[in-house]
Amino acid sequence: MRHPMTRAEATTLPHLIGSVKHRSTGGAIRINVNPGTGEEISSVPLDDVDAAERAVRSAANAYAGWSQTPVGDRIQHLFKYKTVLESHIEELAGIIVKEHGKTTGEAIGSVRRGIDCIEHACGAPILMMGRTLPRIAVSSSFCRTQNEGDVGLDSSVDRLPLGVCVGITPFNFPMMVPLWMWPMAVACGNTFVLKPSERDPQAAIRAIELANEAGFPEGVLNLVHGGPNVVNHLIKHDEVKAVSFVGSTQAGKYIYSTGSAHDKRVQCMCGAKNFSIIMPDANRGAAIDGVFGSAFGNTGQRCLAGSVVVAVGDAADWLVPGLAERAESVVVGKGDDKGTQMGPLQDPAARDRVLQYIGQGVEEGACLVVDGRTASMPSEGCFVGPTIFDNTTSAMSIVREEIFGPVLSVMRAQTLDEAVAFVNESEYGNMSVLFTDSGHAAHRFETTVQAGMIGINVGVPAPMAAFPFAGWKKSFFGDLHTNGEDGVRFFTKSRVTVRRWI
Repeated sequence: MRHPMTRAEATTLPHLIGSVKHRSTGGAIRINVNPGTGEEISSVPLDDVDAAERAVRSAANAYAGWSQTPVGDRIQHLFKYKTVLESHIEELAGIIVKEHGKTTGEAIGSVRRGIDCIEHACGAPILMMGRTLPRIAVSSSFCRTQNEGDVGLDSSVDRLPLGVCVGITPFNFPMMVPLWMWPMAVACGNTFVLKPSERDPQAAIRAIELANEAGFPEGVLNLVHGGPNVVNHLIKHDEVKAVSFVGSTQAGKYIYSTGSAHDKRVQCMCGAKNFSIIMPDANRGAAIDGVFGSAFGNTGQRCLAGSVVVAVGDAADWLVPGLAERAESVVVGKGDDKGTQMGPLQDPAARDRVLQYIGQGVEEGACLVVDGRTASMPSEGCFVGPTIFDNTTSAMSIVREEIFGPVLSVMRAQTLDEAVAFVNESEYGNMSVLFTDSGHAAHRFETTVQAGMIGINVGVPAPMAAFPFAGWKKSFFGDLHTNGEDGVRFFTKSRVTVRRWI
């Protein structure tokens, strides 16, 4: 396999600024590969700050007209866009499989979850609706004219757009996560600049092209590629009013502090280390299915991956053998090969990172039950098979740190409270789930666990678009989460009017 960071004959991907393609010349680039084959497939510009500036200016120029467009007219473009995407699901999924490595089923599912966000944003006329309270008070004597009498004060609050908004999105869901952001942003009257991951931006490019075909006015949607220099330009720009980010905790903390210091509204959905707790009374088949799908779905590359499982009491006696049997039978291969159940990691760096963590787990004394390094898998590409460690502790790096790959660590606890304590020790607080048949245990878990998204007998409690993606602790920086009512509030500001008629 050729190294992905060397210059090669690969398609140079364009920026999309004001509905027009712009290609960078010169400067640093990243060469991306098909993770299933190692084939070089694209070249992405990393340092085109001028393109970022043009994208912001394009969005700023479009804002005046778009923000004054009635919300009922704005969402007509989203209705049409949803229909367009429905007819391009297989095309978009194919791009994701080739560039990211997901299986075809996972890719289609991620596109459909993105479409859910468009459907939610189509409700903007209701979601943005303000509130009115007539005659909230009688005007006081200092503001009353002679012979005026008692005049009532009417008060109302409206929600208004902010201006130019920026989205900085990750590699693991290159289609879905941008749709967490820009549909609601533009439905609320903002204009938008998307900076997709440089690792797999082609699905985002195609999605914005289709949005332009659906009739969005020039400049409402813009896409620019880049690395840290471009991100810094965007999050410090005077015209940018809000920044939405999904990615690592290290990057999110920087973007939150820097963007906030430059007077931006910022939300950062960040890293995670998610725990599943299995009680002895849990339905065994459901628990094994839930844990396995959570840990190894999307090859473990998602911020809701349940990468640590805590077996309570004697649950480990049936849980670990059941998980090991499933892991050893998984078909690992290219995402678009028939029968593939788990695809590759996204690039060679991701593969090498996971291999390093497996080695660390062995060095730290964890029991390696299933070794993904020796799985049956293609020799070319970025593959690592499902890996399971048993008898792990919270002192081990494989339990503490986000691996972002197909590695599951099994801990053991005597009681539910002990298991919850393991969860709450983590610096992250994205998601935690409990498998049990006990309502008492479920209630105890719900009221003591420190995580923003929890599940009961659900392996991946991913909220639908009508609910916020609500991480806690170092999994989130900000006040308002993405999606749900939080998403509407994030992309709007409130204005209160007090009326008095004489």
